[in-house]
Amino acid sequence: MTFSVYSVVKQNNIPTGNQGEQLATEYLQAKGYEVVARNWRFNKAELDIVCYKDGSTIFVEVKTRRGSNFGRPEEGVTIAKQKHLARGANAYIMQFDIHTDVRFDIVSIMLAKGKVAEILHIEDAFFPMGDAY
Repeated sequence: MTFSVYSVVKQNNIPTGNQGEQLATEYLQAKGYEVVARNWRFNKAELDIVCYKDGSTIFVEVKTRRGSNFGRPEEGVTIAKQKHLARGANAYIMQFDIHTDVRFDIVSIMLAKGKVAEILHIEDAFFPMGDAY
């Protein structure tokens, strides 16, 4: 049986990612956001959290890390990832006939010994450009 390094790494990150998404959901709800979807999928695109606040639809990418060996979590939201998120958001907007302002946020979570060391919420973190849609 053969495993690629990517598959093994990806499988090991699932519990961290799930923990981060749960923490981010609780954090956003405590700040008054109405979470309406988690892990919404369209083709290969996945939206971690979709929520509403103040008349806007907010697509939230959650990045969680257990250490800083690979940089800060929010640094993982590359231009390519932003385009991928924008395509998923566009599909969500079309499917649910959304007519609100839209923004993209990042919730960056650092864990230490399985507990939250830091939560950073970056509102309006990026605006997809170019061929994202």
